[in-house]
Amino acid sequence: MKAILALADGRVFYGKSIGASGETSGEVVFNTSMSGYQEILTDPSYCGEIVTMTYPHIGNVGVNSEDVESDRPHLAGFVVRDCCDFPSNWRCEISLDEYLKQHNIVGIQGLDTRALVKHIRDHGAQTGVISSVDLDAASVVEKARRAPSIVGRDLVQQVTAANPYDWRQGVWQLGDGYAQIEAEDGALHVVAYDFGIKQNILRNFVSCGCRVSVVPATTSAAQVLAMRPDGVFLSNGPGDPEPITYAQDNIRALLGKVPLFGICLGHQLLSIALGAKTYKLKFGHRGGNQPVQQCANGKVEITAQNHGFAVDAATLPSGVEVTHINLNDDTVEGIACPDKAAFSVQYHPEASPGPHDANYLFQQFVAAMQNFK
Repeated sequence: MKAILALADGRVFYGKSIGASGETSGEVVFNTSMSGYQEILTDPSYCGEIVTMTYPHIGNVGVNSEDVESDRPHLAGFVVRDCCDFPSNWRCEISLDEYLKQHNIVGIQGLDTRALVKHIRDHGAQTGVISSVDLDAASVVEKARRAPSIVGRDLVQQVTAANPYDWRQGVWQLGDGYAQIEAEDGALHVVAYDFGIKQNILRNFVSCGCRVSVVPATTSAAQVLAMRPDGVFLSNGPGDPEPITYAQDNIRALLGKVPLFGICLGHQLLSIALGAKTYKLKFGHRGGNQPVQQCANGKVEITAQNHGFAVDAATLPSGVEVTHINLNDDTVEGIACPDKAAFSVQYHPEASPGPHDANYLFQQFVAAMQNFK
């Protein structure tokens, strides 16, 4: 079945439909990871986005029930050069195309993804529409122009948990899968705000020996403190941090009362709560190969990233230091506020997919909680 991808600036790409037939809109972005498409599909941070994979062959290893970061795909649409119809892997359960159909995700293949990515790099990420039901280019371009921007929208409400829950699953082990781990008596208690949390973050906390409780994004600071946490985690999530004012207010109420650790959207929200501003990047950072440097010692980490907004270093207040920078464009990749026992990073130390260079940050948070006690 034929399909079309139209951007709001009038650029049109033609291809073939994959996944569900129909029509979808979202911000068109690209991810440079060579693998890990299943984790990318199920990362709630991609809510509202049409994700383009730069690696040409996607779906080679199929889909399994373990390599997920949430209960379902959250992205708006999926774009690949070539979707593999005959996956081959000992863990494969279904094909990528079948998986997309199961979850009603509209996708497109067969277009020139290199040309699309170059266009986004030159002109910036923008809204687009994938359609297999309307193949009139002018019509689909007009729909893309009418589609809502990701700026100024609260997408967290679409992905956060409805109710609090406890998490006991540790990191995946070959031959064992995901083990259920009961925290020992006296284990450090981490309360994690779910702004669109990836499950591998929770698995890393459990594997560090922590007892983990997850709460919805709108949970008040008073409710969190009543749970008597040793530390509070601020999760990743989708979209623009500026309209998530309820989270900013709760973080301000928690500062200094308990150690805080933020990742991605959590990093941006912490920065805003401390007094900084954020801005939208031209086309964002998405992939498993982003170089980040630690400011304290010059050490370089290769990191996994997924964000379209960044913290403005010039607006960080006194007492807040930049701890990490992106070596591609010098954007802020980490901050710390020692007086408030708070720190955060823009990238994803839990990877999944991606390198494990930054895994030490989970132990750093454990040490911060122990020192605070």
